[in-house]
Amino acid sequence: MNHILFVGLGGFAGAICRFLLSGAVQRLVPAAVVPWGTLVVNILGCALIGALAAIGESRAIFSDSVRLFLLTGLLGGFTTFSAFALETMSLVRNDHGLQALAHVGLHMVLCLAAVAVGDALTRMLAR
Repeated sequence: MNHILFVGLGGFAGAICRFLLSGAVQRLVPAAVVPWGTLVVNILGCALIGALAAIGESRAIFSDSVRLFLLTGLLGGFTTFSAFALETMSLVRNDHGLQALAHVGLHMVLCLAAVAVGDALTRMLAR
C-alpha cells in the first residue's frame, strides 16, 4: 500500500509540473500547429529520468520507495506520452500529416537522445 502512495504522490506532483510547464511553453508559441509544450516536457522528462536512473544504478542511493516516487510517480506523471499520442492523432485527423510525422520523429529522436545524454552526463560527473 505504501508503494501506491509514493507513486500517487509523485504522479500528482509530476502532473501539476507538466501542466504548468507545457502551458507556459505553449503560450510562448500559441500559433504553432505542433504542440511544442508537450515536446519540451517530454525531452526534459526523458533527460531527468536518464540522469536519475543512472544515479540510482551507479550509487544505489534510492530506496524502492524513493525510486517509485521519483521515476514511476513524479516523472511518470510529468512526461506526457499519452498526450503525445492524442495530439498526434489530432494532427492526423485535421489533415496535418507531415506535422504529425515531424511530431513523432522529433519526440522519438530527441527523447531517446535526452535519456542517453542524461545518463552519460550523470555517469561522467559521478566519476
